[in-house]
Amino acid sequence: MIGLAKLAPGAGALELAERPERDPGPGEALLEVHGCGVCGTDLHIEAGEYASAPPLTLGHEVSGVVAAVGEAVDEAWLGARVVCETFFSTCGRCRWCRDGRVNLCPERRSIGTHVDGGFAPRLVVPARNLHRIPDWLGAHAAALAEPLACICHTLLDPAVVVPGDRVLVAGPGPMGALAAQVARALGGEVLVAGLPADAARLAAAAELGFATTDERPERDAFDVVVEASGSAGGVRACLDAVARGGCFAQVGIAGRDVTIRFDLVLTKELTVATGFASTPRAWRHAIAMIERRDVALDALVTEVAPLAAWERVFADLRASRGMKVVLDPRL
Repeated sequence: MIGLAKLAPGAGALELAERPERDPGPGEALLEVHGCGVCGTDLHIEAGEYASAPPLTLGHEVSGVVAAVGEAVDEAWLGARVVCETFFSTCGRCRWCRDGRVNLCPERRSIGTHVDGGFAPRLVVPARNLHRIPDWLGAHAAALAEPLACICHTLLDPAVVVPGDRVLVAGPGPMGALAAQVARALGGEVLVAGLPADAARLAAAAELGFATTDERPERDAFDVVVEASGSAGGVRACLDAVARGGCFAQVGIAGRDVTIRFDLVLTKELTVATGFASTPRAWRHAIAMIERRDVALDALVTEVAPLAAWERVFADLRASRGMKVVLDPRL
């Protein structure tokens, strides 16, 4: 089958290529991929800024239908519409695995980073990673369940927003829009901030009912700040904007060193919240939020494209054009 694959380390080396296929083994399921979201991590991998293990097929924000199951997997999964957690394997022995923090396992191997991912027509994953999705949720919107789980891991485990908190979300892209919705569901009063160049994305946030600004946020004014831009400027603006005793939550990935006034963490007595990928617990939170309709995922999908359009899609996302683009291998 043809997939979008990183074929060598370093910058570039991303192209449509023939990729191997296999049947699901014991404990595994074969998915027919109906949608796979393009994540900022994919852009970093293409640029050689995020570690990966080529050659491999990229893509980890996957939704699809279970087409086959391996030995010891309940056949009731066959035909189910699902999304899936991203880790493919962990050691199961380290202290982080034993604590249920499988995302921190030093031997963790993830789809789209260490093993083949979802930018291809079919994908084999551990059946334990599957989650059914509601009938009313479209396959392309469902691909945002994975970034939602990442947001839930950062903001909900434990909860960093309480009712009445003033919350700043810096960066109006997909992660920022999801973080804003989760913060609002927790009772926060949310302001979404971006740059003048983010006008279209800020307009999308406004359509979701959020106050927005393209100016530098007020200093020392927010109980919780969520940095979702992955930019040095965003980090610095959030550290300035968070109030004394507040919480700084890092969601965006910079992909390079960032220079900040780190003493502000000390002098403001800040709590720092982060989340690397997600955990099974975070996925349970995410699926529950979807089922309760606490978050709008369809509104964030601005384009569905074939794999062959990947170069233009990556260029658009680097230029902050559009919100979430989902690649559908069936197109």
